[in-house]
Amino acid sequence: MPAHPDPDAALMLRVKQGDTAAFTRLVEKYQQPVINLAYRTLHDLTEAEDLAQNVFVQVYKSARRYQASAKFSTWLFTITRNLCLNEIRRRSRHPADSLDQPHPDAEEQPLHQFEDKATAAPPEQLLHGELEEKIARALTELPETQRTALVLCRQEDLSYEEISAILGCSLSATKSLIHRGRETLKLKLKPYLKTGEWEREE
Repeated sequence: MPAHPDPDAALMLRVKQGDTAAFTRLVEKYQQPVINLAYRTLHDLTEAEDLAQNVFVQVYKSARRYQASAKFSTWLFTITRNLCLNEIRRRSRHPADSLDQPHPDAEEQPLHQFEDKATAAPPEQLLHGELEEKIARALTELPETQRTALVLCRQEDLSYEEISAILGCSLSATKSLIHRGRETLKLKLKPYLKTGEWEREE
């Protein structure tokens, strides 16, 4: 049997057959990216971690119905975003129960958990950390669709087509969201950016 072009989808097909070890491998690979996306949306690390657990519970429960019609990561991040939006709607209905206020220890949470994949050289670590903090704060001020598109583009390195599928909008609309988000970030971060941050070749 030929190998599936998406190795993660192949693992999920094994989960569909009852392979728990394959499920463990997927959780180990994607747990932090799922938490990262949830954190960018919910702005609360504890809630993001709880939501990530729910994401993988849903993935496991959906295994029997899984069809490898798209990349596994596209399917997974779609589930993550939908659960995040559900939580935002729940907060709006029950504002008294919301944990939307910043966690009292938020400033103490290590930024490295939410940095993008590129690693700065050791002499630049402090500057890089400060920049990541500025980026994180600027991201929270973007509309949800722009923020999600940028995070998936920059941190998870997904294609425009994959991001379009996750957001449920056209390819041109996705490109427009990313462009507008980048332009807004560049304006907010102009004093801190030298070149190229949050850019991608078209």
